[in-house]
Amino acid sequence: MNIRCPCCGAVNSLDALIAHDDARAALDRLADLGGELTRLLVRYCGLFRPEKSVLSMPRLAKLLTELQAGIDAQSIERGGKTCDAPPEAWLWALQQVLEARDSGRLVPPLKNHGYLYTVLANWQPEAAVSSGGNTVRVMETAPSKTRGGLATLANMKRY
Repeated sequence: MNIRCPCCGAVNSLDALIAHDDARAALDRLADLGGELTRLLVRYCGLFRPEKSVLSMPRLAKLLTELQAGIDAQSIERGGKTCDAPPEAWLWALQQVLEARDSGRLVPPLKNHGYLYTVLANWQPEAAVSSGGNTVRVMETAPSKTRGGLATLANMKRY
């Protein structure tokens, strides 16, 4: 059975991918995660593709293995400190990285996960900025002065 890549249009046999150890490992990792996180991770890993060649399956499998450790632990190490990284933080951070690429602030190919981890380290559980940049979605937790202050600042930013 042949499959076509929605990003580049390349055609490959699903049987060949499953027979390739690194490709199978990458597919297994992505299948374990599922949902929106899988879609964003595939796009994120595309940022590592060398300018004049393709991202190899061994490299893709390695990238996903590195990321899965932090996703499973729901924490990352950055700047000598441990930062919480629940699934919603990963979704938010991956969206921020892809938006940075789209706006030209981040130029691929990436060499490591440093930029993603920096964004993850700046994630705030009280409020996550939507991809539009003007809306603040407040997470459902107990009311706090910090959250109230953030909401006030977000409202001031709109005007």
